[in-house]
Amino acid sequence: MTPLQELVDPGLLAQAAFAVIVVFTFTGALIAVLPRNILYNVLGLILCLTGIAGLFLYLGSPFIALMELLIYVGAICISIVFAIMLSRPLHLSLPKRHLPKVLGAGAVALAVFGVLAIIIFRTPWHAAFVRGNDWSITSIGAYMLTRYSLVFEVMSVVLLVAILGAILITSTGGRRAP
Repeated sequence: MTPLQELVDPGLLAQAAFAVIVVFTFTGALIAVLPRNILYNVLGLILCLTGIAGLFLYLGSPFIALMELLIYVGAICISIVFAIMLSRPLHLSLPKRHLPKVLGAGAVALAVFGVLAIIIFRTPWHAAFVRGNDWSITSIGAYMLTRYSLVFEVMSVVLLVAILGAILITSTGGRRAP
């Protein structure tokens, strides 16, 4: 036994670490729900999701913990913060909508929905992970990094375009750029 183990029981130390992570998570959840300021809500959500990643780490799943941090905290919550920071202040009046633009956007949305519905209903669906029904982390990770890597690249480009669009709209005050 090491001198530290003689001073502190490892089981007691593990329970104390678990209690700290749970308090961290519940504090973040309360901050995400109670304040009226939406920025504080998002920061509380980040704190809560970081605590959940700590719980996954405590349960012996470092891959899930890292994915929690990478996807939820790193991508989604930070995108929400960008959206809040770049959106129009609530005290300003909203610009009037133009009926031709609204009808045009609705027509494009219906056309995209129709094309996607046709593709979905005409596609013969089968299990994506056919390699002997292997649902292990290794095979899922191999598929994500080889066969389905284009999906993740497209998602990052879409997020980049959304952020650049928000910056453009904010910098021009909702007007068209000259």
